[in-house]
Amino acid sequence: MDLVSALPAFALAVVLISASPGPAMALIMRRAALRGFSGAVPTVLGLEAGLYLWALLAAAGVAALVAASEIAFLVLRVAGAGFLLYLGIQAWRSAWRSRTAAEAAEAVPAGPAPSWWRAFGEGSVVMLANPKAAAFMIAFYPQFVPADRPLFATTALLALLQVAIEIVLYLTLAAVVGRARAWFRRPAIRRRLDAVSGTVLIALGLRLAAQTR
Repeated sequence: MDLVSALPAFALAVVLISASPGPAMALIMRRAALRGFSGAVPTVLGLEAGLYLWALLAAAGVAALVAASEIAFLVLRVAGAGFLLYLGIQAWRSAWRSRTAAEAAEAVPAGPAPSWWRAFGEGSVVMLANPKAAAFMIAFYPQFVPADRPLFATTALLALLQVAIEIVLYLTLAAVVGRARAWFRRPAIRRRLDAVSGTVLIALGLRLAAQTR
């Protein structure tokens, strides 16, 4: 299999995988709805930094060790589930506070924006603390690496392509959601957004906690 001829199939697979609902999409949509496009950018970059690191670890064989180790897999699964639950509970707390607070204005302020690095870190942790990402990288990339090509360098190259595709897709999603930011920040709409996104994140956290290999 030639690497160049495999790129269209790889790109299509990345698009289909990226479009599937999951923690990344839930996090990006909530951030864009409350903070606008610029507020979602560090979250997207953090997610992709985590993805690229997992790809490099997979190429180096570290991801295989993590996936094979019962303890490492459990630790990552618990950490990932715990962080998603934390984000979900934070969203629910925000919904409850806005519900009980006096609403004198038509729109409720979104509160102080989190720092760029905090949003970047949230995205990175969501990706890195997911043991399924390690298992996915092990199964996905070798299908597109020709036998005569160096594994690490080729995986790093393919991962850069995946990161570029996902950044475009996720930033497009953030731009679309961000355009409706004023609507999302209406008191009733924001409460529902916080409640729904919190429920989704908690459900994803519980699903990750319950998942096995």
